[in-house]
Amino acid sequence: MLSLSPAGGRDALRSLLVVGCHPDDIEIGCGGTVLDLTRARPGLHVTWVVLAASLDRVAEARSAAEAFLVDAGTTSIEIHNFRDGFLPHEGPELKERFEALKATIDPQLILTHSREDLHQDHRLASDLTRETFRNHMIMEYEIPKVDGDLGRPNVFVPLTAAIADEKIALIREHHKSQHARHWFDDELFRSLMRLRGMEAVAPERYAEAFTCRKAVLQPGENSQRGTGEM
Repeated sequence: MLSLSPAGGRDALRSLLVVGCHPDDIEIGCGGTVLDLTRARPGLHVTWVVLAASLDRVAEARSAAEAFLVDAGTTSIEIHNFRDGFLPHEGPELKERFEALKATIDPQLILTHSREDLHQDHRLASDLTRETFRNHMIMEYEIPKVDGDLGRPNVFVPLTAAIADEKIALIREHHKSQHARHWFDDELFRSLMRLRGMEAVAPERYAEAFTCRKAVLQPGENSQRGTGEM
């Protein structure tokens, strides 16, 4: 079990970056983890980036971000309007956006889409995250979809039942435009958290799951932080 102690040392979690292609991706994939982290670390700075929010969903994307980040120390919310489903065809502009982001933040932890996600937008966002932040801890969250591409995650964040309930309630409250979608229901959101909670033997039965491709462990305070790139 890896514990990110709120006390920590010089490398304690101070800055978090979360990346999602579409409004509701971050909330569904790692909303419970974001709620937990911001409450465990009141001074945490969170940069929340949504890449493809159509004009009719910008307000939803922003209100949801503000609701999930209400307990964060400081926040930066970026809502972009790249075209949904066409992100691979807007590669240069997206790459520039990520490069500009790298110039302004140095997060200790990044939550982004999975490399194995079959949605073309999600996969590109994952690639750009890794290409841009090459010496950072990146955890890839999962999104349930019709593609049937859920994988074998290797990092689990146990959630309380209260956090699981709150996550679902906030998703439903702030993404009303999606209520008619066949996949948008409380049972789906809860079932994935319950499945991952079972795998993690979570005390209150719920968890969110991630894939971490690379982790650098610092055994003691005198260890030097790695500066090499993979």
